Amino acid sequence: MITTERLRLRPLTEADADWWVRLHADNEVNRFVGSYTREQAAARLRDIQQQWTQRGHGLCAVELRGTGQTIGRCGLNWWEQFGETEIGWTFARTHWRRGYATEAAQAVLAWGFNSLELKQITAMIHHGNTASSAVAQRLGFTPLREDTVLNRPCTVYALARDDFPSPDKRRPRQ
Repeated sequence: MITTERLRLRPLTEADADWWVRLHADNEVNRFVGSYTREQAAARLRDIQQQWTQRGHGLCAVELRGTGQTIGRCGLNWWEQFGETEIGWTFARTHWRRGYATEAAQAVLAWGFNSLELKQITAMIHHGNTASSAVAQRLGFTPLREDTVLNRPCTVYALARDDFPSPDKRRPRQ
């Protein structure tokens, strides 16, 4: 489990399937990440659980520490076809523009670089997803290449461990 000032991140499990379907049912949310039936969600969550078992990382449910409400997902995903570990984030629309994606992603990056000792983490962002591109740039990611993910064009951003600021180099919260 990863905690931040406002958030708690825990591994997603198949028990999260109904919540996953609800999150992705919003047309503004699923515009870039797609929607899921209950069966598709259960299958995706089984894949995520398998990744946790095999690789020691995966996607997490993001909960508000104060209430325990699940508000989104963030974590690491291994893409076999690219040979890359990607960070991803998706939040319920009612929780957009509050800094949760950046806060959760910073914690996941610190975990990936410091605990898992990954050398590079990518962020695959579909064209037109300006909010996620802004989050990636705030985190220090830079464009690496153009590619196709899930049959849609995207920009693949990258961040190297050497370019990720250690906690003592980060600007303190205001």
